[in-house]
Amino acid sequence: MDVIRHDCMPYPDGVAEQERLVADVLTGRRSGCLVLTEHPPVYTIGTSGSREHVLTSSIGGQHIDVFHTGRGGEVTYHGPGQLVCYVIADLRRERDLHRHVWRLEEMIIRTLADFGISARRDARGIGVWVHGLKIAAVGVRCRRWVTYHGIALNMDPDMRHFEGIVTCGMSDRPVTSMAREGVRAERKDVEHCLLVHARALFFTGTCT
Repeated sequence: MDVIRHDCMPYPDGVAEQERLVADVLTGRRSGCLVLTEHPPVYTIGTSGSREHVLTSSIGGQHIDVFHTGRGGEVTYHGPGQLVCYVIADLRRERDLHRHVWRLEEMIIRTLADFGISARRDARGIGVWVHGLKIAAVGVRCRRWVTYHGIALNMDPDMRHFEGIVTCGMSDRPVTSMAREGVRAERKDVEHCLLVHARALFFTGTCT
């Protein structure tokens, strides 16, 4: 499994890189891989989202770019302090996208457990939740059974930036972060735990 890390990269560059990686998997030049990064502040609109759910693109005098993206889901926020993990996975044998989303969620649930945070799935929607508040968003796109996009885990982002959108279609903006749950962790430590669980769930076939 290849792991690609970026300190912080513009969102369009992240999408372009994923497109190249998916093409490599489809042509056999590469197997599955993970991309770990953060993005400058950006609002992204998924295939189920609407521009109307971006309430403002300026928070505290800071402009936030808005991009339409091909991933599933509605409107979400990316920014510094949020760990983004793009999972490029070959599902051509398994052909089970629901199982793939389950793995993404499970990867985050297990990672948060390592830091003493009890997280779970929730009936309100896809993602990972802590006592009714979303701590990680999940959005996926699939091309010829090769997936990309993935998860965004709120470690310690500027939570004011979520006020500019109807987060994931929920007007009450039910979001939290590791920091708000009392855990301030270094990105490298979160990445280490996440990679342990990603390898087990995506690249060894174990899903216990």
